[in-house]
Amino acid sequence: MRFLYFFSFLVISTSFIGCDFNTSQETPAFTAEDTLEQTPTIEYGIVTDSFEIHKGTIKSNQFLADILLGHNVPYPEIANLVAKAKAIFDVRKIVPGKPYSVYCSKDSLGKAQCMVYEASKTEYIVFDFRDSIQVYKGQKDVETRIREASGIITSSLYESLMEAKVSAALAMELSEIYAWTIDFYRIQKGDYFKVIFEEQFVEEEFVAIGKIHGALFNNLGENIYAIPFKQNSKVDFYDEKGNGLRKAFLQAPLKFSRISSGFSGKRFHPVQKRWKAHLGTDYAAPTGTPILAVGDGVVTESQYKSANGNYVKIKHNSTYTTQYLHMSKRAVKAGERVRQGQVIGYVGSTGLATGPHVCFRFWKNGQQVDHRKEKLPKSDPVKPENKSSFDAIAAKIKAQLDAILLENEKQPI
Repeated sequence: MRFLYFFSFLVISTSFIGCDFNTSQETPAFTAEDTLEQTPTIEYGIVTDSFEIHKGTIKSNQFLADILLGHNVPYPEIANLVAKAKAIFDVRKIVPGKPYSVYCSKDSLGKAQCMVYEASKTEYIVFDFRDSIQVYKGQKDVETRIREASGIITSSLYESLMEAKVSAALAMELSEIYAWTIDFYRIQKGDYFKVIFEEQFVEEEFVAIGKIHGALFNNLGENIYAIPFKQNSKVDFYDEKGNGLRKAFLQAPLKFSRISSGFSGKRFHPVQKRWKAHLGTDYAAPTGTPILAVGDGVVTESQYKSANGNYVKIKHNSTYTTQYLHMSKRAVKAGERVRQGQVIGYVGSTGLATGPHVCFRFWKNGQQVDHRKEKLPKSDPVKPENKSSFDAIAAKIKAQLDAILLENEKQPI
């Protein structure tokens, strides 16, 4: 019987070999469907077709070991992973709510072969258990889109940006660009802005604000342009004439708050219940709000006094000194050098204070003055040898900004 079967197979095979093929007939091409079927599925740079995939989000009080043990990775292997990961990523810092993916073998054991943790919307960490344990960071592809936005201030810059359907992060970017030029506690109804900026997307989801390509802020009837230009290997912002927007000091020690009491030669003290000079500006904000150094300098005092509460005093140069009172907590020590914008403490109500705020005091040549009335020195302008290049760039950006329609009016200004 076996012989007959083999003989039949041999006859069929021989007949097949002896067939006369029509060599003029073309071999059928692959269809689009055939091509798609052969394309491997790739996630985070990993070919995933041979894996069983489990996706989830980090739960509260959940650790990396909890996840891996659930996918048959033994303790010794996890310990080895943690040790190897130290230089790349501290596994103790996984955050609840962040997504992860585990790629397991399709056999009966179902052991994890790889795990990916999304540390942010753009960055992920790969834990690879295959041939040898490897831990590395990866970046998702980021798409950058150029966008224009505008708005008329009705109550605040933040609300105007919300009306223009722009991320609140743009308010922070604009406040930093104009921090030395515009007092955002003095912006008023009718002020307006125009801005050209980048938005970054990952898999069609907005993730961040990118570079600012140009901005215009009309404050109290004055147009203030912000033109980015690279000089001395650094990009800074200048007005349309090439003057630097950056001044020696920030306009205020807090990014966002309100003035609860201004500089005055005579004010009724809310705690002492008597009239006296108030030689500073009070900025009210929630307890714990970061307080920023308004300029570079050296901390001369960082201590507690009964009236001032926790306070910090900074000497900026031979002319200017600033002081920050009533902090809940100090973040710098006497003798420490600080940079402009550095957090030096946090809003509180220590000392003679009825509520959380920072009393900001400003000395010029040893005399306390109202910093909001001072004409502070500006940064260096565009250098003469760079002026022609700057003028060409500024003219182009200014024309683009001027052509943007105001969202609220739908007509150019």
